[in-house]
Amino acid sequence: MKCSPRSAGLDIGKDGAVYETACRKFRDVFGRPHSTAAYAPGRIEVLGNHTDYNEGFVLSAAVDLGTFFLLSEAEGTTCRCVAGDIMEGADFEAGAPHPVGEPAWLNYITGTMAGLLTLLDDKPRRAFDALFLGNIPLGAGLSSSAALEMSGGLALAAFYGVDTDKLDLARIGQAAEHAFAGVKCGLLDQITSLFGKRRHLVMTDFRTLEVETVPAPADICFLTCNTRARHALVDGEYNRRREQCEAAACFFDSRLDHPVSALRDVSVEEWNRHHGGMDNETARRALHPIGENERVVLARSLLKQGAMEDLGRLMFDSHASSRTNFENSCSELDFLVDTAAEIPGILGAKLSGGGFGGSAVMLVGRSEAERAGAAVVAAYARQFGYACDVRVVVPSDGAQVL
Repeated sequence: MKCSPRSAGLDIGKDGAVYETACRKFRDVFGRPHSTAAYAPGRIEVLGNHTDYNEGFVLSAAVDLGTFFLLSEAEGTTCRCVAGDIMEGADFEAGAPHPVGEPAWLNYITGTMAGLLTLLDDKPRRAFDALFLGNIPLGAGLSSSAALEMSGGLALAAFYGVDTDKLDLARIGQAAEHAFAGVKCGLLDQITSLFGKRRHLVMTDFRTLEVETVPAPADICFLTCNTRARHALVDGEYNRRREQCEAAACFFDSRLDHPVSALRDVSVEEWNRHHGGMDNETARRALHPIGENERVVLARSLLKQGAMEDLGRLMFDSHASSRTNFENSCSELDFLVDTAAEIPGILGAKLSGGGFGGSAVMLVGRSEAERAGAAVVAAYARQFGYACDVRVVVPSDGAQVL
């Protein structure tokens, strides 16, 4: 039987060839076909920059780039894993997954397995052979790590017979990042990868972890534009901004006549009335997630109305706030967004993720995407002497067992 994702009910377009390649490589390495497979997509952040740890709202989307994780039972107690893109292998004992220094990618698998093992009780911990392969470019801001965790988590849960819901699996992936990979991420990447839906955006409430999928017009898509720039102040400045947001929440809790446990509880109108009591920098830092929350809530209604030009303006507003208030942009990202505003067909643009480098995301009509993307690449190369990496992505289905 031909190895095809469509035969398993999954329509992932350009990933079909990746799946067939993964199947072939699995047979070549292990001498037999796989018995279990899962797929998980990467993600983009559309609106809601730095709102997750402020208990706010985020609008995101799973994309049509992802990772396949294939496995089958093995004899003995040793699990063998292969990264299919570089054909690098690594082993660990089935009952004792632990963090490793190298290869770093193994930590996303062992960390996810460690979380699943806590749900196994006394069930046998069988060994397996596994291979993963995807088409998410590393370092492009599309969260290849979460795609590996979620595809691996779904395949391992199916293999071991673990019954877990999506939010539990998202938390297991987050714990793998924290304890095994050493990355203090939130839940946005894992939730979006799991809850994505074709032609829908994902709206997440990070206070309640309620997730809603909101229909998006079929004639829009996104450009992801990787600047290939990463500035040295990332980690320290990220932590400093979290601290400033927490300090601002404490300030507003002392001034407002309702409880404030996070900046989610403060409106822009309340900020306007009371921010004079804070130092200017902390006040500007606070305005960014406060304004972002209101932009995400408005964006949900705009999506339902099909008002894409208005949604695009919110993305430009978001980046302006990142640039001026949160100061987590950089010259490369600012150039991309300013350039996007001048290119016909691009409706909105903003930085994506933590900032200080990395990627921008742009809202564009599907018929204009290739032309607009080429214009962005050309302008960036003229300005900086090298091309940025631009890809067209569309809102797509979330992770699933094949």
